[in-house]
Amino acid sequence: MTDKVVLAYSGGVDTSVAVKWLHEKYNLDVIAVTIDVGNEKDFSAVRDKALKVGAVKALVIDGKELLVKYFLFPALQANALYEGQYPLATALSRPLMAKLLVDTAAAEGAVAIAHGCTGKGNDQVRFEVGINALAPDMKILAPAREWGMTREETIAYAKEHGIPVPITAESPYSIDECIWGRAIECGVLEDAWVEPPVDVYKWTSSPQEAPDEPQYIEIGFEKGIPVTIDGKEMGGLDLINEMNEIAGRHGVGRIDHIENRVVGIKSREIYEAPAAIVLIRAHQALEAMTMSKDQLRFKEKVAVEMADLIYDGLWFSQLNRDLSSYIISSQRYVTGTVRMKLFKGSATVMGRKSPWSLYNLALATYDKGDEFDQKAAEGFIHIWGLPVKTQAQIQLLGDKEWPLSIMGPAAPEE
Repeated sequence: MTDKVVLAYSGGVDTSVAVKWLHEKYNLDVIAVTIDVGNEKDFSAVRDKALKVGAVKALVIDGKELLVKYFLFPALQANALYEGQYPLATALSRPLMAKLLVDTAAAEGAVAIAHGCTGKGNDQVRFEVGINALAPDMKILAPAREWGMTREETIAYAKEHGIPVPITAESPYSIDECIWGRAIECGVLEDAWVEPPVDVYKWTSSPQEAPDEPQYIEIGFEKGIPVTIDGKEMGGLDLINEMNEIAGRHGVGRIDHIENRVVGIKSREIYEAPAAIVLIRAHQALEAMTMSKDQLRFKEKVAVEMADLIYDGLWFSQLNRDLSSYIISSQRYVTGTVRMKLFKGSATVMGRKSPWSLYNLALATYDKGDEFDQKAAEGFIHIWGLPVKTQAQIQLLGDKEWPLSIMGPAAPEE
């Protein structure tokens, strides 16, 4: 009886070639597992293709609701943006896929799990670290990393073996999608000086072609989770899909990022993430209203740690568990509504309100009704500035170059 391998199958060039290659190289029966994270419209075609190229079984698993509940919304509560730009769409889907691949391998009695990642990408790390955390004894195969073929050679191999692939040498983009965003790389995009071609974008209108009138939307949150659009209650999946459509129509969510990969190289990535960008900005605005200065500053540090952790494939680490506990606690009062203006590629916060708002109009106003005790400012300033005043009197006033010396070296005289 031939041993079985579970292959994470996308239907793309690498995984399509991998079905044939795994059988030839290792004499393994391939069970293709395609996980629906909002990345396809017709999964029956993907399943049929897997069987056509040689898989003995092809499974499609709907993971969209799991992705939203356990990965996307926790990342949103954290405001996780890798290097301040990328909302981690692909990176968030990988630990879910690792979990479902491990579960399938156990159910099917497979001896190994395979993926289609190359040796230069991040996903190999995310898949393998996740699988090793969940099934330490499971063998992992990485065909695209092992065979060492270039993109052109992989396409040629596919043609030689009659394997249909969704790209050509003339349009060699590598694309990954989930409901949180699209990631596009390869081809002309590898030249960081070249403007991304129009055909790269599918979810977003160009700002020039977006509607000439802005659209205002109101997003309701409960404990940091978006629950309404314009007062209409929606489940997480429907809300994200709706926001992708609305924001994408207005050209919101395009990202052109030179990022630092886990494997130590820089790469140029193009992303489309309309819903993620709008929701994160709205969530940040609501946090600014409901959290103290010290909470916000500390949470910004946690957000950076969370983004790095997710990007680096460490979702199943104990650090993630610890940081997630803090983030959940921080969201206790992040409830309210944020009004956003979408216009020509921008998403701007125009208003916010919350029953737990720390913004007190009576303290903030300069008009009638001002309750701020301005007389208290004199004593506050004295105490606040006392350390600076004391040090200046003792150490600095005798320095003839002070205070100009703290500005750095003077410009040379001509």
